[in-house]
Amino acid sequence: MFENIIEQGAVSQLQNDIISKRFAPSLLFYGPSESGKGSAALELARVLSCENDSAWKCGCSSCEKHRYLQHDDLLALGKRSFSAEIAAYCSVFLRNTSSMSAKLLFFRSLRKLQIRFSPVLLEDDPKAGKLVSVLQSFDEKLNEFLLIKENTEKDTALEKLCGALVKDALVLEADGISANIPVNRIRQAAWWCRLAPNGKKKILIIENAENMKEEARNSLLKLLEEPPSTVSIVLTAQRREAIIPTILSRLRPYRFLKRSIESEKEIIRRVFQDKVNEKEKKTEGSLINAYIESFLPQNTEKLYPLAAWFICSLVRIAAAGNAKSVPVIITALKERYAPIAGETGIERAEKSSGIVKTLLVQSGNFENDSLPRFLKICLDLIASVSREADDPGCVALNGVFKKYIGETVTAVDILNQNTTLALESLVHKLKTNMV
Repeated sequence: MFENIIEQGAVSQLQNDIISKRFAPSLLFYGPSESGKGSAALELARVLSCENDSAWKCGCSSCEKHRYLQHDDLLALGKRSFSAEIAAYCSVFLRNTSSMSAKLLFFRSLRKLQIRFSPVLLEDDPKAGKLVSVLQSFDEKLNEFLLIKENTEKDTALEKLCGALVKDALVLEADGISANIPVNRIRQAAWWCRLAPNGKKKILIIENAENMKEEARNSLLKLLEEPPSTVSIVLTAQRREAIIPTILSRLRPYRFLKRSIESEKEIIRRVFQDKVNEKEKKTEGSLINAYIESFLPQNTEKLYPLAAWFICSLVRIAAAGNAKSVPVIITALKERYAPIAGETGIERAEKSSGIVKTLLVQSGNFENDSLPRFLKICLDLIASVSREADDPGCVALNGVFKKYIGETVTAVDILNQNTTLALESLVHKLKTNMV
């Protein structure tokens, strides 16, 4: 039970609550990215449905279905970084196609995305019609992949199949997964919860549950007020306080902590069958997250120097118009990141329009939903210098970047604003308010 979740005291607490029969009907798993919240929620679903002793290798039919994330009593919704994870597990499998564990991990990463498009959730969804052909193609390829036998050797046909699965996954994530959880998905999930389970227990998982608008939160609250006895509901979030009090009061919280570097390296070694040098990590945060994102076309390795160039371009233009009152933090940013920006070989931008144009060209128009990751790297760079600079203006500048970058992500992800227009607005606001 939970033996695959490394270095998380929360799962020990969860296990004790299950054994002592003090298990709550609705739970909140909260903590930083890549701390095991989603994996623990899926493992909980298997444990609650197990017909035997709840061990990971249990041979009961229920556990077998849950290992492949194909149990009818499991429903999941919410946005996460599917494409990066899928690409990473695809790489693991293609390095060792004879390994059934590698095959299972790749298959599970694909199913985590596919179950977001359960017919239950797509009922009355206006986007569903546009996704039918892609979903059908994805399902057919996934079934073909599932038939691959043990000790299969890598060949062109297998690589082509895996590549096609990754490509379909990118399309599904980009076109079918919204940043905010729509109210109709919550309503359909609530209807599903009230149906009788096929096995012992149903489980509804809502990842990144803080990303809900008021109407969706109200719909979820109704379900949490009177949850059916046959259903367990798990919400995940990065911060406990991001969940509104009326919903939080109906959840039992379990805190997931940031893992140590050594534990993250062990997970990469054990799960991804690879190793990583922590010194090569360019941004703060999870080593696992940085490793997974390295498999994306626009990965951190590429976006980091572009972010340094972006910041240096901004501070140069902003400082040029305020030569007499340049804050310490502006000078510090330029000194820290100018060498990195210079290594890119990208020409200096003299105007705001030039900054935006260069960003779009160098990033491939921020393909594969890479704009939020790019902006997150920018925030990390600002925060790193701000912590070291002994200047009261640091806090203010951090606030400026957080505010306008947050507005930009919302404009693109939720309001579907054109990326170019959103970036032009961001550059204008930052340039105007930085000094």
